[in-house]
Amino acid sequence: GAAIGGVIEGCPAGLFIDLAFIQSELNRRRPGQSAITSPRQEKDEVEILSGVFENISTGTPIGFIIRNKDQQPADYAHLQNTYRPSHADFTYENKYGRRDYRGGGRSSARETASRIVAGAIAKLLLKQSGITVNAFVKQVGPVKLDKEHHQLNLEKTESNLVRCPDDATAAAMLAYIEEIKMAGDTVGGVI
Repeated sequence: GAAIGGVIEGCPAGLFIDLAFIQSELNRRRPGQSAITSPRQEKDEVEILSGVFENISTGTPIGFIIRNKDQQPADYAHLQNTYRPSHADFTYENKYGRRDYRGGGRSSARETASRIVAGAIAKLLLKQSGITVNAFVKQVGPVKLDKEHHQLNLEKTESNLVRCPDDATAAAMLAYIEEIKMAGDTVGGVI
């Protein structure tokens, strides 16, 4: 479709809505950043539609939109009669009686951009109370980081493509991803 978006309810009035921070969080998720991500080139620019005035939350629901600029429905035409492994095509057709084979919808990876916006606003709210949230990749397939978070320098999380704060484990993860990709497959991970 033309856009994705969301409505965030329950955000109290008076929270500074730092659009630069929200955009930086979206930029972390954006595809096309490396050879191990989707090649799509979405800018993922958020537009706040309601619930914010002069960068301060009003206490009413915050509505937002992220326009899809690289939508290419024709890219999915070959899937019209094929169910993709690890996708919800079959489940949705059985549940709703209709199937959108173009790859979009509520099970699309694109949908995660809306969750990033909501999460960024939650992080801003938590920051007011002195709470920070850190996440890193702990496992990719069988390659596992065997250290606890307190043993790691979490500032190194963004220093590599797989966002693992341990250099040796990150290199092993990346090598495994490249091996699996060459075999024409994909692999999951643990955050």
